[in-house]
Amino acid sequence: MSDPRKAGQEFKIAAVIDIGSTAIRMVVAEILPDSEWRRLDRVTRPIPFGRDVFTRGHISPELMRQAVRILESFKEVLASWQVDEVQIIATSAIREARNRDTFIDRVFIRTGLRVNILEGVEENFLTFIAVQHRVSPLRAQFSRSSTLIIEVGGGSTELMLLQRGKMAAAHSLGMGTVRLAQQVNPAYDSASQIEDYLRENIRVTRWLLDAELSLGRVRYFVAVGGNARLAAKVAGRKKGEGYSVVEKGDFVAFLTGLRDSSVDDCVRELGISYTEAEGLVPALLIYNEFLNATEAEQLIVPDVSVREGVLMSFALGTDKLVQREFHSQVVAGAVSLGRKYHFDETHALHVARHALSLFDQLEAEHGLDEHARLQLEVAAVLHDIGNYIRPSGHHKHGQYIVANSEIFGLSRSDLRIISNIVRYHRKSPPTGSHMSYVSLRREARIVVLKLSSLLRIADALDRSHTQRLGDFRLERNEDEVLLYCTHTGDISVERFGLEMKRKMFEDVFGYSINIAH
Repeated sequence: MSDPRKAGQEFKIAAVIDIGSTAIRMVVAEILPDSEWRRLDRVTRPIPFGRDVFTRGHISPELMRQAVRILESFKEVLASWQVDEVQIIATSAIREARNRDTFIDRVFIRTGLRVNILEGVEENFLTFIAVQHRVSPLRAQFSRSSTLIIEVGGGSTELMLLQRGKMAAAHSLGMGTVRLAQQVNPAYDSASQIEDYLRENIRVTRWLLDAELSLGRVRYFVAVGGNARLAAKVAGRKKGEGYSVVEKGDFVAFLTGLRDSSVDDCVRELGISYTEAEGLVPALLIYNEFLNATEAEQLIVPDVSVREGVLMSFALGTDKLVQREFHSQVVAGAVSLGRKYHFDETHALHVARHALSLFDQLEAEHGLDEHARLQLEVAAVLHDIGNYIRPSGHHKHGQYIVANSEIFGLSRSDLRIISNIVRYHRKSPPTGSHMSYVSLRREARIVVLKLSSLLRIADALDRSHTQRLGDFRLERNEDEVLLYCTHTGDISVERFGLEMKRKMFEDVFGYSINIAH
């Protein structure tokens, strides 16, 4: 890649610091104007957060002090590179620590650095955009078949299932190399015992994944993480700058050769650190268990991590094409969740289309952003998902399902908002006794009120579930909103539905709403 300074291009220097289960890592990169980046520096400092958190549930004072010293030294590197933007992320070890808030506060007081704790679904999103970038030559192939993207870390294993290039499921499993070391002890040195333990624990996960997309139909297996990259370096072959390929037979041979090796043997023979060697075999065993469940004949190993995902988000910025792609993957994940619970897909997508039309035409009235629009679309897709449990009270059942699910690209905060929108798409509006609503921040409660009222109208416009009412044009006068609709057949059921469900809209926006005659 040419030097942008020589070409007279504008660029900035960005850095990502990743606080993981076994180390704190930093990458410094040059962000280029063409949605690209170039690595300038990277630093790794081992620190065993996972051993503390996964055994005792908290970060010890000693490790807090050590982390602060590491981050202070990183600040010197940031200053030397004159970094314009820095983001500090923390994953499962810090996320699960009982004293994580104390840790975050201590880091900020001592270093001025703000730590952002990633949820599993956020890790999935960042990994996904990094993988897409690195394996872009394969995207056409992915769009014709099923793909599993799997990242094995110290504290968790992140899974993404894609069907014809669209997200079918995304899950974060509490299964990582450091956690395994604690759970399987004292038999940790026995690869066969680890394998038996993994097989039993993965069995339930595979059953859940098969309900969303059969692993047996997965043709492409994308392995992300340092251990996968090491396997690719030893047993694979490079494919351009972005990724390597390891044939399944070569991967199994590499793993077999390590099964009876001690940690010291791995350090000596592979030239890796003790911490890396300790987690190598467990990580490869996890990859192997999932690989055997697919029909993939090779591992595709991109040269990426969650850190590169953050750098990609810096480089892409507000790129409209990328935003649309992200949006479509989130909605695809919601549709996949709906199918898992046997929802009425035609009705759900029709209601979503009406809800988005209302959102767009009432933009001046609600004042919400594109992210709220995405929350509305997901809520509309899933508004009737509670029928799977029981039609009576399905709005409450739907709230529970959504609040306790994982949807690619959406945080827990997003899901709390969306689940409340689902809850209030029918029946009574929010009250002070509804704890799931009142526990939201004030801004989030306002979003729920506005979007729920729009969803009620959209749902009423297909009350018969027959999609008789098509596109509509909205006109406002001083106190009324009129919908000029295209339709086929009798829409008296939809008119009645609007009469029944319009009060919340009228209370929130101050307009009566009617279908024009």
